[in-house]
Amino acid sequence: MRCFMPPRKFPHYEEDVVSPGREDFRYELCRIMRPDDANIVGNVHGGNILKMIEEAGCIVSTRHCNTQNGDRCMAALVRVEKTEFLYPMFIGEVAHATAEITFTSQHSLEVQVKVMAENILTGAKKLVNRAVLWYVSCSLQNVDKIMDVPPIKYDSSEQEEEGRKRYEAQKAGRLKTKERIEEVVPPPKQPEKHTVGYSQSSLIHLVGPCDCTLHDYVHGGVTMKLMDEVAGIVAARHCNTNIVTASVDAINFHRKIKKGCVVTVTGHLTFVSNKSMEIEVLVDACSLVDAEKVNNRAVSAFFTFISLDKFGKAQPVPPLKVSGEEEQRRYEEGQVRYLHNKAKRMAEKEGKQ
Repeated sequence: MRCFMPPRKFPHYEEDVVSPGREDFRYELCRIMRPDDANIVGNVHGGNILKMIEEAGCIVSTRHCNTQNGDRCMAALVRVEKTEFLYPMFIGEVAHATAEITFTSQHSLEVQVKVMAENILTGAKKLVNRAVLWYVSCSLQNVDKIMDVPPIKYDSSEQEEEGRKRYEAQKAGRLKTKERIEEVVPPPKQPEKHTVGYSQSSLIHLVGPCDCTLHDYVHGGVTMKLMDEVAGIVAARHCNTNIVTASVDAINFHRKIKKGCVVTVTGHLTFVSNKSMEIEVLVDACSLVDAEKVNNRAVSAFFTFISLDKFGKAQPVPPLKVSGEEEQRRYEEGQVRYLHNKAKRMAEKEGKQ
């Protein structure tokens, strides 16, 4: 016996474009944290949270950019502002990543993301992460073509003005940030414990289709996850304890990484305070098929990790032994960033009281 099924009608996306409503500026991505998301003591890797944050931001940005007629497009991550890890997340908790478009310029979007951890046994929720990401819209026909971004509606002129100030600040930050073009110095064969060379670590990854967008370029979240993994190895080697990501300074994406490239992610300590470690992570990409094998600096950032005792409380970490002018320079620059961030946190805390 045969059953006749009428042909399905699929929407024609060029014609079915609708004007965005306020709900189109927001998207929530949620999933349960499983054992393969966490380290050996059950803390969810910061890299998995970063990847989830970027996925939510990419979805809401891409949806919004395709609410207008013209070339179909895909949102590409260009910058991540300082990301704070307020509390650790554990296996069995449900992560809710809520991404909202909060500002648009002609060619870019600001997306603010908050991550809540839900205990599904009690229903209790707590804010564990927050981040600010910036995207540009790239045509699917030509990846180098930057598309105009549809404007969003603001609740007030003050809200729009505050967003414009943030836009100008991040733009100035990107222009000020120069690519870190210094070569990665290999560690000595038998480094002394608690030196920079002792904990320096590298990870090599071949970019495959599952890592990429529709453009065949690497998802920003994939790159951030690799960076967090390397930074975590560096921190664990230095203090030999349970470690967690505390924060990530602004991440600048200097170059796109294409499918088929070999990515080398290297991390080394730059500064250590009493209870925190700053780790510089550099990402270099090299094509397997190009005749000229050149490593291009693609991404750079600073990660901050803390060491936890058996009760989950921050504990002191071993001091860093520096040697040479270059390591001393990086240490002093890291100390300046540490004191600046500490003063900023204190000011925010006083402002809430």
